[in-house]
Amino acid sequence: MQQHIYYIRYALRFADMQIPQLVTLFNDQVQNPGWSSMRAYHDQALIDEFTRRGIDISAVYDGATISFAHPVRYSLADNKVVIC
Repeated sequence: MQQHIYYIRYALRFADMQIPQLVTLFNDQVQNPGWSSMRAYHDQALIDEFTRRGIDISAVYDGATISFAHPVRYSLADNKVVIC
């Protein structure tokens, strides 16, 4: 299946970012009740970038659902995103 152009744009942008920047982007979405297709592309590209880098995101993503209920931080020692 071909990826949507907006997903691709987000994915390319996220690929150039440092991990703290990705974490900040994630935390910007915490408690944000708004929803749109653009946000869906953004959020999926963000999760995919964490995964591409081999970062454990199981605290916020179960393979189907992303939780933006709580802010996160990156644990370098564990190479994982943890809830604050």
